[in-house]
Amino acid sequence: MTDTILPNGIQEKAGQNGYFKKGCNPMALTGRSKLQNQRASLNQQIIKQMRMRAGAENLLRATSNNKVREMVGLELSYVNSNLQLLMEQLEALNSSVDVYQNAQEATSIPLIPLGLKETKEVDFSVPFKDFILEHYSEDGSSYEEEIADLIDLRQACRTPSRSDAGIELLTKYFSHLPLLESRFLSPTRQLGIFFTWYDSFTGVPVCQQNVSLEKASILFNVGALYTQIGTRCNRQTSTGLDEAITAFQKAAGVLNHLKETFTHTPSYDLSPAMLSMLIKMMLSQAQECLFEKIALSGIRNEFFSLLKMAQEAAKVGDSYDQVHQSMSQTPIKDNVPFFWSTMAQVKTHHYRSLAHYFVATALLDHQLSPQDDEDLQEKTLSQVYDSMLDGRSPLDILRKREDRRHIGKAHLRRAVMGHEEALRIHGLCRHLRKLDVLQEILQASHKRSLAKFTRNDQEDEFTDYLEAPDIISKTDHKAEMEMPVSTKGPLSVFSAKQHWTAPRTVRLKLEDRDMGFTLKGEPPVQITSLDPLCHAAVDGLKEGDYIVAVGDIDCKWMGVSEVMRLLKDVDEEGIDIRVVSLMDSSQPMPTKSATYCGGLPKTYSMICLAFDDHDKSPKGRKVSKKGSFLSWGLKNRLKSSSTLSLPTADFSGTLPWNKHCPTFPSSSSYNDPALY
Repeated sequence: MTDTILPNGIQEKAGQNGYFKKGCNPMALTGRSKLQNQRASLNQQIIKQMRMRAGAENLLRATSNNKVREMVGLELSYVNSNLQLLMEQLEALNSSVDVYQNAQEATSIPLIPLGLKETKEVDFSVPFKDFILEHYSEDGSSYEEEIADLIDLRQACRTPSRSDAGIELLTKYFSHLPLLESRFLSPTRQLGIFFTWYDSFTGVPVCQQNVSLEKASILFNVGALYTQIGTRCNRQTSTGLDEAITAFQKAAGVLNHLKETFTHTPSYDLSPAMLSMLIKMMLSQAQECLFEKIALSGIRNEFFSLLKMAQEAAKVGDSYDQVHQSMSQTPIKDNVPFFWSTMAQVKTHHYRSLAHYFVATALLDHQLSPQDDEDLQEKTLSQVYDSMLDGRSPLDILRKREDRRHIGKAHLRRAVMGHEEALRIHGLCRHLRKLDVLQEILQASHKRSLAKFTRNDQEDEFTDYLEAPDIISKTDHKAEMEMPVSTKGPLSVFSAKQHWTAPRTVRLKLEDRDMGFTLKGEPPVQITSLDPLCHAAVDGLKEGDYIVAVGDIDCKWMGVSEVMRLLKDVDEEGIDIRVVSLMDSSQPMPTKSATYCGGLPKTYSMICLAFDDHDKSPKGRKVSKKGSFLSWGLKNRLKSSSTLSLPTADFSGTLPWNKHCPTFPSSSSYNDPALY
């Protein structure tokens, strides 16, 4: 099952219909792989020490011998010390952000990525083959290749590449988990398959037979991989900044989906409190990239431009302040690396100081002239402050040169003090001190503010008591969670629990600019208020039908507004739409049929039987020579394919692994939008 490592770090297996992607080479000596290997090693040491501690505590409770208790107590203190050291080493790994940054540019403030959760190998072979024989009455050895492909796919997910291919790999495995759960993992029976995942922050292992832990951990790694992609982008280019913004917004969306979907996770890094903090941190980093994109082409030394940049910088500072407040709450502060909280503090002071510097520059370098729009400047300045100084009005500040200079100096003073505080906090963390680029940026900003303050300082002034007001944060480009496309999909509608008619084509024509019906609902959209005399109704459209395609465009995952955009340009000839109708789930189904193959009883599923609706006589029914219910790979058709495809409710002949794979499947149902 192991193939050549391609130059881009992705393993692929050639097959008749494409490639089966693998993860990165775990033996590759890159900085990122070294960190991940160290994380795996630390996790193993932590679990060893925890087992020793559990054994010592059990012995301590079981014995009454004072000498034994004394020896066990000494051993416990030794084990706890080792655990503390291992936790500190794990914290150091979470603080090693420099290896994730872009190697081509070293002039931007580093961003924080998330490390991938580590897991232990899982062998599905024996439990699945036993279950197939017992439950489906088929020879489990016939599916060794498909089971091996599933094991390979999961193993590859332990080392995904830091690219879209890595995201695709993780989501591919994630999309298999609901199918896996429905076919093998019954809630009333355990197969003895244990999923073990290590906490990303503490290294504490969690072991469960519930597949929900597997789903949640894979989702966490999808979000973590997006953060690593974001930190890798070149933020000295507009394209790189766009990619970083998208990556962090998607990371926030994935983590938010995880928080809302899996509410009772046993691992602390998957807890709602920790995920809420991580979401804020990802959105703050996206906001920081948005600020850098605005400033990339240069900041014009112009009154309105400077005030706008001041509020943008204040927005970044306020975002990081919220992150730091979240990190300071119990119990998050006990598990978040000290490096993260100090970095949030440093960025809070840095960007707020930049905001004061921009306001000071606008007031000191730009005096009100007769050619300026006085009303517009007054309005703009009034929106910068929440409250004015000593009852001064914005117009008074603009008109009086001395007031402008005094308030400008007050802002510079706050900028200098803020940069000094950022440098002081920076010096408190040994991991931050290793980031030379951060120290250089902080020192350069402090030097610039101090130099401007010195140029505008006069020895005979006695107005240094003036305190500059806070700057209201405001942005025209707010970072938002980017929800993955498939989380908006019709997962509760198009599932194996529902029975559907085959898609049928209906010709839609406008009559006096009226379609003859209205649309409602989230994806997929549903026909409602149908006029029985309209052309579409005559052609076979029914009340309650779901639109699955407009022309050649699949719209099962589109909302009302998106479908309406497809229909608004219908000409006189009309357009074909494809619809499906929900069937009555209480409709009687044909009975099961059993046959024998090689002495083994083989039970076929009801949906594998050829059932002719026109033939009402049971004697007239015939079992077609289709594959069995468990023919995942359809080996006779595609022997060389390596992608695992578990059984679905769609037996139309289209191979499920040739269909479009959602960018981010949901865990609640089947994930292929082409399934009914």
